[in-house]
Amino acid sequence: MDIHEDHPDLAQLAAKGEIVAYFGYGSLVNRRTLRTKFLGIRRASAVGWQRFWLPRGVGGEMALLSVQPTEDQAIEGVVVYDRAEHLPAVDEREAGYARRIVDLGRLSVERPPIADVPVYIYEAHRGALDASETQSAILQSYLDAVMQGFRTLYGEDGLRRFVAGTEGFETKVLQDREQPRYPRAVTLSDGEAALFDRLVSERGAQFITAA
Repeated sequence: MDIHEDHPDLAQLAAKGEIVAYFGYGSLVNRRTLRTKFLGIRRASAVGWQRFWLPRGVGGEMALLSVQPTEDQAIEGVVVYDRAEHLPAVDEREAGYARRIVDLGRLSVERPPIADVPVYIYEAHRGALDASETQSAILQSYLDAVMQGFRTLYGEDGLRRFVAGTEGFETKVLQDREQPRYPRAVTLSDGEAALFDRLVSERGAQFITAA
């Protein structure tokens, strides 16, 4: 299944050294949040990273999804191929995150369209605590987009791997589904809302009503 149609000039631009790539492990996994500027995108997994919910900002009332280095764990996601000239704009979009290089020897890409391009991953600056320790709230509309993406690309088993393998779920989920605060909110299919809520509840999350 194609996630996003490749740009016809992808290989030619790569040959000129004009392509970079970055590993998406959250909302980018959902095709409904993608921007058409992407030149190509593939399912992928990276060994050496752990996904977790991180308190956002000084107060830490809300949580964001991030990764941290680890020895032998792996995360599933996507690799996005983009023009090298767009990298500063991606850095700006990912403000608060540090851009790290992915070890290509520990990266597996499904049907890679090009080879030998640098692949980056964005890691948020973290303190000593994760969201479960500060009880920072996860935005439900953002979580819906991420979980739908994993269910679509990796099936229900992949969705369960995402929930089970992400640290910090034992916190609050802010129920903004009816009036989404996430700017790229998605429409859920029949049964998805109940499935997503059950999985995160089983993982230890507690739902709170949006003001």
